[in-house]
Amino acid sequence: MDRLNLTMLTDFYELTMANGYFKNGLADKIVYFDMFFRKVPDNGGYAIMAGVEQLIEYINNLKFTDEDINYLRSKKIFSEEFLDYLKNFKFTCDIWAIPEGTPIFPNEPVVTVRGPVIQAQFIETMVLLTINHQSLIATKANRIVRAAQGRSVMEFGSRRAQGYDGAIYGARAAYIGGCVGTACTIAEREFGIPAMGTMAHSWVQMFPNELEAFRAYANMYPDNCILLVDTYDVLRSGVPNAIKVFNEVLLPKGYRPKGIRIDSGDITYLSKQARRMLDEAGFPDCKIVASNSLDEYRIRDILVQGAKVDIFGVGERLITSSSEPVFGGVYKLVAIEENGRIIPKIKISENVEKITNPGFKKVWRFYDKESGKAVADLLTLPDEVINENEPYELFDPEFTWKRKIVTNFSVRDLQVKIFDKGKCVYKSPTLKEIRDYCLAQTETLWDEVTRFDNPHRYYVDLSKPLWDIKDKMLKEYSYIRNKNIAK
Repeated sequence: MDRLNLTMLTDFYELTMANGYFKNGLADKIVYFDMFFRKVPDNGGYAIMAGVEQLIEYINNLKFTDEDINYLRSKKIFSEEFLDYLKNFKFTCDIWAIPEGTPIFPNEPVVTVRGPVIQAQFIETMVLLTINHQSLIATKANRIVRAAQGRSVMEFGSRRAQGYDGAIYGARAAYIGGCVGTACTIAEREFGIPAMGTMAHSWVQMFPNELEAFRAYANMYPDNCILLVDTYDVLRSGVPNAIKVFNEVLLPKGYRPKGIRIDSGDITYLSKQARRMLDEAGFPDCKIVASNSLDEYRIRDILVQGAKVDIFGVGERLITSSSEPVFGGVYKLVAIEENGRIIPKIKISENVEKITNPGFKKVWRFYDKESGKAVADLLTLPDEVINENEPYELFDPEFTWKRKIVTNFSVRDLQVKIFDKGKCVYKSPTLKEIRDYCLAQTETLWDEVTRFDNPHRYYVDLSKPLWDIKDKMLKEYSYIRNKNIAK
């Protein structure tokens, strides 16, 4: 990203609105925007935050080039004064974000932007694009990794990704979600994600027969020999030839085989039979790798059926999140500043789920001290303080009679500041640290929340002061609406 100016990767209406704000004297009006999402993909219980580092890179490189200005001038709808403003554009917003790898839930701000309206509005497209995409893939990867029950999962999806950025940043997000490596070579160069791979069926087909293909590969890579055994016949040809090569090539050189890979057929049956054959041949340490259109549901099912698979290679259904390929993050105005005061704003809709939570907010996560598990998240006004030494009453913001008093808890402010007046003040962890953090944080969720089918709803509640503000704004709107109808 730092080698490509992505400033103009924006929806055109961001520019037309910016021009309008400029002409109406609103360019420096301080506003607050929240990015949040309304629904977890695949009807899951939680999602995984990802993409913050690329958002930081985008903001750090945000500038309008002469080429950009000339293009906008050619549209003949922007004033020269506005184009001069863009030419001297300097980003001065504050940005808070939930760190990458954190489990996140619907309707809580995962990114908050405060600053002049032109700037805060303009970055909407890239905030959504960056966080939506990587959070989608990290969430899918995390589901697949959990389905594998401790077995390694490799991301194999580059050739089926939605474009090269989808492959590169999808590999990054998959690693955050828990994958151990990727088939995407550039992802190792750029991010340090272990690049992994063995051979294609074409390698086997290039030799006179399967045995010679296996021999050639084993001689070249004796210390990392994984043979693809399903080009012709897994059990009659592939596995027997692999065992022969292990005995004739690897053992005399002092090496043990790393594994075999099965890429087609009935994975459960074939892996069971292959495991028996390998064990009987004296290779109980030889891993079985399975690929071929896998996802969390198929992995779960074949393991329930007793499949003897040690490692999974997952491609298209991971890198595209094909079961639900959209992460529905939105970016909404929630407040403006007037004479130093924060004035909440709300978007109201006939669809209840589309009504926004107004105001500048903090996002807190409550943890039970005894179990270490996350209890609920809470949105509060920025100046509210939560005393861990006193009981706290949580209530459902829609069904307010549903209440719970929590005791013996700890709380954590989830958002961290990443930009202060346009300057980056956040040092991103290493990708390995983000991955480890993600796996640890996922363990803080109850099993009822992480299950695939009908997961328990994890509550994102509002504090009483915040709920009062929202309730008052809804009642005021209802009064005005009814008054207008009466006329």
